[in-house]
Amino acid sequence: MNAALQQFRYETAESLNIAVYQIMANKIRSFLTALGVIIGIVAITMMGTAINGIELGFDKSLAMLGYDVIYVQKGSWSTMGSWWRFRNRPDIETRYAAEINRIIAGNPLSELIVAVPQMSTIDASARYRDREILQIFALGTNQDYPLTASGDLSAGRFFTAQESAAGDEVCVIGDDIATGLFPGGRAVGQSLRLKNHNVRVVGIFKKQGKFLGLFSFDNQLIMPLGAFTKVYGKTPMVTIRVKVRDEKRIPEAKEELTGLMRRIRRLPPGKADDFGINEQQAFKSQLDPIKNGIAMAGIFITGMSLFVGAIGIMNITFVSVKERTREIGLRKALGARRRTILLQFLIESVMICLVGGVIGLATALSITVLIQTLLPDFPVSFSPMLVLASIGVSVATGIISGLAPAISASRLDPAVSLRYE
Repeated sequence: MNAALQQFRYETAESLNIAVYQIMANKIRSFLTALGVIIGIVAITMMGTAINGIELGFDKSLAMLGYDVIYVQKGSWSTMGSWWRFRNRPDIETRYAAEINRIIAGNPLSELIVAVPQMSTIDASARYRDREILQIFALGTNQDYPLTASGDLSAGRFFTAQESAAGDEVCVIGDDIATGLFPGGRAVGQSLRLKNHNVRVVGIFKKQGKFLGLFSFDNQLIMPLGAFTKVYGKTPMVTIRVKVRDEKRIPEAKEELTGLMRRIRRLPPGKADDFGINEQQAFKSQLDPIKNGIAMAGIFITGMSLFVGAIGIMNITFVSVKERTREIGLRKALGARRRTILLQFLIESVMICLVGGVIGLATALSITVLIQTLLPDFPVSFSPMLVLASIGVSVATGIISGLAPAISASRLDPAVSLRYE
């Protein structure tokens, strides 16, 4: 047993030495042979990086919505493409929040904590002196809004309960509005112009980024509901944000909130809901098929790249076997076993693939760093698992592409091989 193991170690070490010598003696050919693997590894690594980035950006966006917040709205996020099914529903009213809070207060076992009204418009603009920002997201709410939102303040404060009840014309703005209208960095205490109203800035949100790369949370302006209706009037874009006690019990909280809304709207048993109860899982259920589709397309593309690379390595290895027929015959005549010859060419093929895999990984990592440097807001994530996967794929490609030529070399007849010219 020990002798057999020692013999295997010797044969492996000898095969490694021969493989290194052959690769170094034919650098250009070895590089061109590995080029297919390099392209394949770059493709599979960048695709994995992109998918990880999508997952990272998606989770970050969902965190902005709040994992422990559910939303009462006119429509449903899970069937956003079927808007015509909801257009005739009665509008959601901000007064529902007070009614929900009254019922919650009388039920100590409620899954819900607080309901916050929200009225909004995207057709708003803000001006300060000669500077103006168009199409900001203006939102009217009350002092409890921070309980249901993820954003923190970088300066100032949120408006108080007294300011909310009085409908004072004060606001908290996003980072883009603050830097756009007040480049000097002194936004708190200044008054910006909304239509024909002067609204005083009392706070600034920290930079949060975009939701799914579409809507920017840094372009929002939040003010008391009374002040909002003074400036923009009542709009149909009304949402009731409801914070739940335990994000792991979202289904139970949704069921309770559905019952409360049916009670508030006086819907008789058997009649369908005329409102939507939404939560971030609805977005996930819609975007997961898209992400899976991208992953499947990526697997197909990278699979084709690696397949082409493997064919190239197989062809070159067959050429190498033909060129070294006399060497193979001489080694077998001197006592080399078939497994020794097979192991030699198999290790050579795997080494070429591993070199290609390392170069491909280095290239993919460089591209990722470049993207992160040039586009810091673009979500990319280079996972350590991609390194292990790339190494595994490289080894598998080397074994698959080198197996047939290695078997062919091991079966050569020494007598015929030595006569080969």
